[in-house]
Amino acid sequence: MKHLWADRWPRRPLRIRGWWARAGAVRFFTPPPALREPFKAPARRLRVIARRHVAALTGRPPPSCCVAMDIGADEFEQSLPLLQELVLGADFVGLDIEFTGLRSNLSGPQQISLFDLPSEWYLKTRQSIQQFTICQIGLSVFSSIEGESNKYVAHSCNFFLFPTTFGVLDSEFSFQASSVQFLNQYGFDYNKFLKNGIPYMNEEQEKKIKHNILTGNWKVRSSLDKDQIKVVIDEVTRWLDLAEEGDWMTLPGIAGFQAFEVQLVLRKALPEIWTVLRDQGVIVKKVSTQHRWYLENTSCDRESCWKEKILLSARGFSVFFQMLVKARKPLVGHNMMMDLLHLHEKFFRPLPESYDEFKLNIHNLFPVLIDTKNVTKDIWKELNFPRVSNLSEVYEVLNSDLNPTKNSGPVIIHASRCEKYVETKYPHEAAYDAFLCGSVLLKVAHLLLWKVHSSVPIPEPSFPLYLDVLAPYVNQVNLIRAGVPKINFAGPDSPSIRPPILILTVRKWPGVSEQQVYREFQNFCKFDVRRLTRSQFLLMTNKFKDTRSILKEYKCHPTLRISLYRYWRHSPNVNCLLQVCGVITTWAFIAFLLGGAGP
Repeated sequence: MKHLWADRWPRRPLRIRGWWARAGAVRFFTPPPALREPFKAPARRLRVIARRHVAALTGRPPPSCCVAMDIGADEFEQSLPLLQELVLGADFVGLDIEFTGLRSNLSGPQQISLFDLPSEWYLKTRQSIQQFTICQIGLSVFSSIEGESNKYVAHSCNFFLFPTTFGVLDSEFSFQASSVQFLNQYGFDYNKFLKNGIPYMNEEQEKKIKHNILTGNWKVRSSLDKDQIKVVIDEVTRWLDLAEEGDWMTLPGIAGFQAFEVQLVLRKALPEIWTVLRDQGVIVKKVSTQHRWYLENTSCDRESCWKEKILLSARGFSVFFQMLVKARKPLVGHNMMMDLLHLHEKFFRPLPESYDEFKLNIHNLFPVLIDTKNVTKDIWKELNFPRVSNLSEVYEVLNSDLNPTKNSGPVIIHASRCEKYVETKYPHEAAYDAFLCGSVLLKVAHLLLWKVHSSVPIPEPSFPLYLDVLAPYVNQVNLIRAGVPKINFAGPDSPSIRPPILILTVRKWPGVSEQQVYREFQNFCKFDVRRLTRSQFLLMTNKFKDTRSILKEYKCHPTLRISLYRYWRHSPNVNCLLQVCGVITTWAFIAFLLGGAGP
């Protein structure tokens, strides 16, 4: 048999997945030995070798090395090898996540506030994480270009996710109207989330479903699927009565987990058939008992091997999450605390009750975290930049003439198939925001490097050098509305640097509530309010100027007296203790006098 390459290669250009390999005038080349002997090299190896030779000719990676921008369940499995290749070769990964809701509408003590310790904030937020789910994850994988000074390429992908619904797994989650409205305003496609979402599960769910699948103790997940499978069994049974050995039929329109369920049910119910999953649907073939035994015990279509494939498909995005964890690449986000909570809950383990255990788990999963919100919040104070906190606004400032390193900073290009972000902005699309996170990180790091070496020439920039200047910010994640401004995942949390607590004493306003006090000040400045006694309230803000302003404004107010809170002076517990001590001291003194006056 004549080899394909010997006959056809010299007379036509190499075509790999629809892409013609050309490099100027060079259009043909002699194939390497592995390509001259195609039957001795696995297909995947052939593609890798071909890609390398194409890259050598053209000086750039072929488009087939790029993954699609929007990845759902239909595209995920085929994209996985390239995604792994990208992550392993990356300098760092930008992350952004969109949710079905942010926070439960809790009130009273369950509402987060500036009075919360980090552990209290965590326990309150944990409830919301368990209630809502992820609808889209955006990743932007940044890699430095070899041979190019301070130049990076970004591969950005949107992953649409939907919880695994297979066998015993059937998750419950909520939608928050404001979140749905917000994402819809920015063009989020809920059909991709609901109809083509990639399944996922955490480790506990995986253990449960693995045990059920491998032991055969599983069930069809819904009454709708039960009805559909019953129809399929009836159809196959009627066909089987008339079919002869070797005949086959196709069950079209069955895909995903339903295809696995149909095959498991059919194989268990009908011993004289065999099933195979193909692109056009499930193929059912009538076979003899001996042939059935042979098929069950040979090749990779043995039931045990097949069930492992089912489990792999059911894990879905969790497979890639484990790849990301094992790669140990720096993970970059903006205000990423909620993202980390969801990553832990959805892909690792249910969030523990212990705040310290949560911190340890996250640090073990991702040893290097960088929150661009925390970085920019700090350096903005030192530079003459406008006070902006929104990610898009930060990106715009760093790309403006306000940035002294605008023209000398890192060059960032989009990979093929990711070029829609070059000219058009897509705010709150997860992959776009992930790209902004990575870009802001590189530009801020270059700004810090310039600031450190202001009096001497800047060394040749590189990502390891950028990490060095970012060291004070590594593993420090911004915290919204809590007693401390950030969480340290690599050690103890920093003490609070919030403005001092104020105490409000109310006169001639009987029955006043926390809400009434809040409304009294909301037009002036925003304070968190907590009742201390019947007529006293604690006030806290995260802005020093608000504290100074309110003390000045209400200095001579007739009914509201505001002063700095002093624990030893104002705490009810301390006052109670002092009163008890005073009573004991008084009685002791009286007893002493009475005892001394006796005969």
